[in-house]
This record gives sequence, C-alpha cells and structure tokens, in this order.
Amino acid sequence: MDGQGATADPQLQQFIEVETQKQRFQQLVHQMTEVCWEKCMDKPGPKLDSRTEICFVNCVERFIDTSQFILNRLEQTQRSRGSFSESMSD
Repeated sequence: MDGQGATADPQLQQFIEVETQKQRFQQLVHQMTEVCWEKCMDKPGPKLDSRTEICFVNCVERFIDTSQFILNRLEQTQRSRGSFSESMSD
C-alpha cells in the first residue's frame, strides 16, 4: 500500500500541473479575446470591414505566436525538471 502511495503522489502532482496549465491557457484565450475585441471592434455590425478583419487576424496571429512560445518554454522547463529529478534519484 505504501509503495502505491509513493508512485501515485508524483502522478497526482503531474495531473495537477497539467490541469493548472490548461486553466491558465483558457484564461489567456479569454483575455486575448477581450483584448482583440476591444482593440479591433469599433462598432458591431452585420459585416466586418477589411480594416477590422485585418486587425483581428493580426491579433490572433500574435496570440498564436505567443502561445506557441509559452508552450515551448513550459515544455523546456518540464524537461529540465525531469532531467534534474532523474539525476537526483541516481
């Protein structure tokens, strides 16, 4: 029973980290939606004019680039933590 508890704890921590990252990502999407809407949408209408459409496209592209950068950085951090953990257990 004790052996299972020791192995389940890191798994639980991993699960919590992943869920926390998902929550942060969802918050970021919500914030970027607000930012892009406020920045690009002058007045809602039946159609987007070309300036508004370009603004939304640029805003979303910046969001995607930023998100990709953040995800890559998180992966690097996790890998370096994993390498550190492995070296500590040796």
